[in-house]
Amino acid sequence: MGSPSRPVIEFREVAKRFGQVVAVDGVSFTVASGETVSLLGPSGCGKTTTLRLISGFEEPDEGSIEIEGVSMIGKRPYERNVGLLFQQYALFPHMTVAENIAYGLKHRRWPKAEIAGRVGEMLRLVQLQGLEGRAPGQLSGGQQQRVALARVLATNPKLVLLDEPLSALDAKLREELRLELKRILTSVGSTSIVVTHDQDEAMSLADRVIVMNQGRIEQQGTPDEIYARPRTAFVAAFIGRSNWFHGKASDAAETSPYVTTHSGTRLWINHQKAVAGSSLSVCIRPERMTFVGPETRAEKSGENVLPGRIVDIINLGAEIHYIVEGSEGRVLVIEPNRDGPRLRKGDHVGLKFNADDCVV
Repeated sequence: MGSPSRPVIEFREVAKRFGQVVAVDGVSFTVASGETVSLLGPSGCGKTTTLRLISGFEEPDEGSIEIEGVSMIGKRPYERNVGLLFQQYALFPHMTVAENIAYGLKHRRWPKAEIAGRVGEMLRLVQLQGLEGRAPGQLSGGQQQRVALARVLATNPKLVLLDEPLSALDAKLREELRLELKRILTSVGSTSIVVTHDQDEAMSLADRVIVMNQGRIEQQGTPDEIYARPRTAFVAAFIGRSNWFHGKASDAAETSPYVTTHSGTRLWINHQKAVAGSSLSVCIRPERMTFVGPETRAEKSGENVLPGRIVDIINLGAEIHYIVEGSEGRVLVIEPNRDGPRLRKGDHVGLKFNADDCVV
């Protein structure tokens, strides 16, 4: 594992171009020993190219890549001691489960007894004891994914790279294996980078999330930071669900800042650096809004109440989504699905939220 004072991987001002297309544009980040970091973003944002640069399948046009303080520029993939889990697993169909797991160990010429011991250890880790003699074609998709992960971890790589590791699975199995994958990576103390376009996958697996867009990093931070305090409109829109309000900032002399929306509604915000008269977009997460009576008015500075009417209700089991029509257009409100009296379509309501709930 890497030294506590030095990151396992250091990616500094890296750029990669394919003809006129800039796939990665001045990207910098580090990953500490034992940390799981997710590269999250839409298709074409540069996350897979970043992974290929780390693994050695591509070379950067600019910048530096170091693993445990050693430059990776010019080093071939097999010289980097990096484990790569592919989207489609890439298991050898003519080999058994045990033979697939042992493949990298044999390539490194481990003694037979040590290989057998390590394969057994990996089978226990991924909970596939008793299936070592089966062929990949005899396994479910989830079991194949575990075999592929066991094969990657068997060689004790310095860094594990996972490229859309769960995307080939159906939704229910994907949710189950997210928890299993996190357990496995945590139990071995793996230093990992997970590439995904699935925000649920990124937020549940990673200690830190790096959001990418058009080859650049939009924001990096803990899942809580990324969700609660997005720094750009792209991050706010891409992560989770958002309600947007647009307007002009209040006079800077005001004690409490607010935004006057295009329809004339005043929204209190907690943003002291807003320039008076400047255009602002305010993001509010649907679960930060609560229902109050339709006649309720804001009682103090920093408190917002918007009137509206429920025009649709969507029951998703654990959550209920309310679509509320008001002067600012349609707003989404999300509440847990609890027993008790329910609001109904057509009800007039107030939507209450605080200035601290507004992300500018």
